[in-house]
Amino acid sequence: MNEPKTLLVVGAGGFIGGFICAESLRRGFKTYAGVRASTSRRYLSDPALTVIDFDYDDPDTLETQIEAAAPKGGWDTIIYNLGATKCANFADFNRINYQFLRNFVEALRETERLPRRFLFMSSLSALGDYDSQNYTPADAHTMPEPNTRYGLSKIKAETYLETVVDLPWTIFRPTGVYGPHEQDYLMMIKSIDRHFDFGVGYRKQLLTFIYVDDLVGAMFDALDTDATIHHKYIISEPKAYTQSEFRKIVAKALGRKAVIPVKLPLWAAYIVSVVAEKWAALSLKPSTLNRDKFKIMRQRNWTCSVEDAVRDFGFKANYPLPLGIERTVEEYRRRKSLNKK
Repeated sequence: MNEPKTLLVVGAGGFIGGFICAESLRRGFKTYAGVRASTSRRYLSDPALTVIDFDYDDPDTLETQIEAAAPKGGWDTIIYNLGATKCANFADFNRINYQFLRNFVEALRETERLPRRFLFMSSLSALGDYDSQNYTPADAHTMPEPNTRYGLSKIKAETYLETVVDLPWTIFRPTGVYGPHEQDYLMMIKSIDRHFDFGVGYRKQLLTFIYVDDLVGAMFDALDTDATIHHKYIISEPKAYTQSEFRKIVAKALGRKAVIPVKLPLWAAYIVSVVAEKWAALSLKPSTLNRDKFKIMRQRNWTCSVEDAVRDFGFKANYPLPLGIERTVEEYRRRKSLNKK
């Protein structure tokens, strides 16, 4: 009987990581969940998972931990999902999103445990603010010009991986990921549930989304073919939506007929973001609103092309926004009901 293939999810404790681990087990992989000591194990309760604590700050300790936990010859596949999307100290974006990756890959090399496949989760924000005048979709030829510290840290990580020629990497640049357990879009859903929809700026904004199950499915499909080695892919539902369309879809799923749209001018949103950022620095707790997030909210064009992913591994978004929001709202209501009890 053949031994099952092994897969390590680095950054397994977060929203997306829990879904990756569940799908890995469903597909028959012997699955390892890499987390930091302080990471919640809330979505890692399956007894079939092997949970590993990694100290990404200390290269020597990391090598020891990898040697102790890795199967003989190393993991067949590694999905590197570790990253910070908000930080109280902006320097942490570079430390967590770039330096941690570099430390981890170097530790794999030093312990001679480079995997047969490696998928890195980057972000569409790595491209920066592209063509907010004509709304041209981003594609494989779009020149990255990150305008946020988060985006810059992701492009640094991508650039580092490009120098590691002996690592068979694939890079994903997903757009906004949503689904059960995700927190940022949940704030928008809660607001609409209370009959208010807050937006920023008065010019048209085109938004793109990817439901978490579609993103995770795309990971395994991309890892199943050598055509994706040393390539980068934008991952998104092909269709873009306005804020008004998003509001109507969420309101319908919630059964809310009256929702009041509230538009904040950009200058007001900037002031709120600066104040929230300063408070986060004082309290040492990351805030959803900050100057980095303001630049993301200010961006008008999030349209993108997924033609390369369709061509190379047959990517398809099975959850258009109305269906994905319906599933997300179901979980939101379930949790709301449990909290009341």
